[in-house]
Amino acid sequence: MSPSRPAALAAELQRAVWRWHFFAGLLVLPFLLWLAVTGALYLYKPEIERQVYADWIHIAPARATLPLDMLATRVGAATGGTVTQVQKPAALDESWRVTVQRHDGTLRMAFVDPHDAHVFGTTGPGGVMQTVKHLHSLALAGWMGNWLIEIAAGWSIILVVSGLYLWWGRGRTVAVRGRPGGRMFWRDLHATTGLFAGGLILFLAISGMPWSAVWGRNVQAGVAGAGWGRPAPPAGDGHPGHDLPWSMQQHAMPMGGATRISADAALTAAQARGMAADWTLTWPATPGAPYLVSATLGPSGAAHVVYVDAGDGRVMQDARFGDFGRPAQAIEWSAAVHQGKEYGEVNRLVMLFACAALALLTIAAPVMWWKRGPRGRSNLPDARTGAGLLAIMAVAGVIFPLTGLTMLVALGYGRIRTMLATAQASRARNSCPSSTI
Repeated sequence: MSPSRPAALAAELQRAVWRWHFFAGLLVLPFLLWLAVTGALYLYKPEIERQVYADWIHIAPARATLPLDMLATRVGAATGGTVTQVQKPAALDESWRVTVQRHDGTLRMAFVDPHDAHVFGTTGPGGVMQTVKHLHSLALAGWMGNWLIEIAAGWSIILVVSGLYLWWGRGRTVAVRGRPGGRMFWRDLHATTGLFAGGLILFLAISGMPWSAVWGRNVQAGVAGAGWGRPAPPAGDGHPGHDLPWSMQQHAMPMGGATRISADAALTAAQARGMAADWTLTWPATPGAPYLVSATLGPSGAAHVVYVDAGDGRVMQDARFGDFGRPAQAIEWSAAVHQGKEYGEVNRLVMLFACAALALLTIAAPVMWWKRGPRGRSNLPDARTGAGLLAIMAVAGVIFPLTGLTMLVALGYGRIRTMLATAQASRARNSCPSSTI
């Protein structure tokens, strides 16, 4: 092999990686910008809620709170429905949030003073930040939105890895050169931002995958089926609507006797097991279903869920973070870090930086692309992708099936485009008249 051959192969690989990096960005940049903005908003959920619901959220903690069943009866009468869940905040000067199912089946969340059951107002389940959460996951678009988010997350992993490869092969510059109007400035800004934030963006993509439609569901079922989640409970039906730790969402809840004890008795049983000051209690949804009491999702180690038999007040299961298997603990930890809840304000600021960097990357990329000029605006993956790169991408495609599906579509398009170009060139050569001597 001539000395120039390895250099030519390296240059071709560099071009192939660039084409895939370009295609990945073209495919998912709008979604990544969407995720960055909505994710940054959700990091500051408590602060935003205090502003949006300022007139509903503050109370004077001057008196004893009502018994839960009495509170539920009064709130149900005031709102025209049946209370199904109560959320108590840790702060004594915050109103409680009570979920009510109306007679037409719709759900509302009421902000309630627990001292006298006064209802300040009602909103949709979860309020404005639940809407932001649904926007972040594109849940409002149904299964298609969830699929798009999973595809975007999978391609973002490819973007980070391929971007690092491109940076390494182009001199490893860590600076922003040139003028803001020039292409070099935007290329360096894009590369330097990706270098410093790439690891965080990779973490956000991977830690968000457990909630995705295909990959996340399969991993969740696998963790639960292998016994790596929480300890297996007695047989029972699925959970009612409840914000449970990830590793418990596909486990059945234990079943017991018909409801005879009060919600306060169930809460007392959970508090005797060390339930946190901020908790959520859900009433039994069906005959034989238990009371479900859980700590508000915060740091992963604080995860705590207690099932109380509604018939006799017996604690049927007491599941804590330490009871989860190692894979489930790792996923719970990554989820808490992802949401900025694991390490306090520093955690939130680091995740906010990651969101801001991701947004900057999505803005710098199209500007840089546009400044390449017409010749640089049509480079898509084609048949020249090397076997080694294809093998690496095949592994990624198997791990993340929806992303793999879009890879196949891109490869098929590139192959067809190459075949058409070859056929057109062949026709052009054949149509040229033969020269005579």
